[in-house]
Amino acid sequence: MEQQDIIVRVANHLDTHFSVRITDEMESSAKARGTGIAKRSPEYIAQKMLEGKAVIAMTRLGHWVGFCYIEEWSHGKFVANSGLIVAPEFRKSGVAKTIKQRIFALSREKYPDSKIFGLTTGLAVMKINSDLGYEPVTYSELTDDEVFWAGCKSCVNYDILMSKERKNCMCTAMLFDPKDHYEPKETADNFKENSQVYERFNSIKQSKLLKLFYKKEGKTSGGLLKSIFGFLLVLTMILLYTK
Repeated sequence: MEQQDIIVRVANHLDTHFSVRITDEMESSAKARGTGIAKRSPEYIAQKMLEGKAVIAMTRLGHWVGFCYIEEWSHGKFVANSGLIVAPEFRKSGVAKTIKQRIFALSREKYPDSKIFGLTTGLAVMKINSDLGYEPVTYSELTDDEVFWAGCKSCVNYDILMSKERKNCMCTAMLFDPKDHYEPKETADNFKENSQVYERFNSIKQSKLLKLFYKKEGKTSGGLLKSIFGFLLVLTMILLYTK
């Protein structure tokens, strides 16, 4: 289906009947990826629609295509564009990028002074975020809201996150700071130039974290080596953006 046959708009009360389909698709997609996202109930998704804090994609005939919503953290200091999901038959059509652009614009409208962040394991989402002006950051630059991190409990990698004291995990953290950020063209060009490096970085990072997590406790120095390795991985990615 052509992109022009899909409408991307702010969701409203007329869309709440799609809530069950959306949450079911979120869960099945997370299982297929072997990772997880914060589980949300249909009622929670419907509430986001009623509050005008969600974007939905539809065909002109009224079929559901995709969805994303806004969450507020740390009393509005941070917001996240969460739960991006596209129906299987519409994936790789470019609609995910359009949804991200619209939810990002809605976040800027509703929370002009808030930092917008996200966690992702996918290179495709990293590219979309880079096109919007996001930069990869360390986990320490994200919200410290306990409720946000509790949402990671439904992820299969939650034990890894906690073993790293929430300083690192399978996901890459990305942030848009309205008061201090590169122009979208700069971040997009940087990602394009270094996309293979990021792909390799994510592969190595995930492989190493899994091995370290499941490895039996060794000598005392092992913990130090784990910390150094995690620090160097994050530092490498940040340096790519600041070179």
